[in-house]
Amino acid sequence: MQYTPSPVAQLMITVIPMVGIVVAGVVVFSFLLWNHRQRMAQIERGLNPPPLIDLKRFSLLLGLLATAVGLVLTIVMLLVERGGYGLLGGLIPFAVGVGLLLYYRIAEIDRGR
Repeated sequence: MQYTPSPVAQLMITVIPMVGIVVAGVVVFSFLLWNHRQRMAQIERGLNPPPLIDLKRFSLLLGLLATAVGLVLTIVMLLVERGGYGLLGGLIPFAVGVGLLLYYRIAEIDRGR
């Protein structure tokens, strides 16, 4: 005999994740709006708010991660599939990571001038 959940249980299983996603979206939006208003108030007072992220450090971190993941995926795809279109799953993040590392290096050279 197979157990079938009641319609109320099926409805709850369906609704609870949707409510969670909506609530999370509202929380993230509220935080972003509050942060924006805080930065605008600082600018109106004549203060110079600090940048949200350091683009050079972020590009270094993301470049290292993307290059490492792309390199591992490329090696795995070479060993498993011996090439083919599956290899692009590793080459694309590898190329993005190398591009970000090049950006970091060029930004460091320009900062030295």
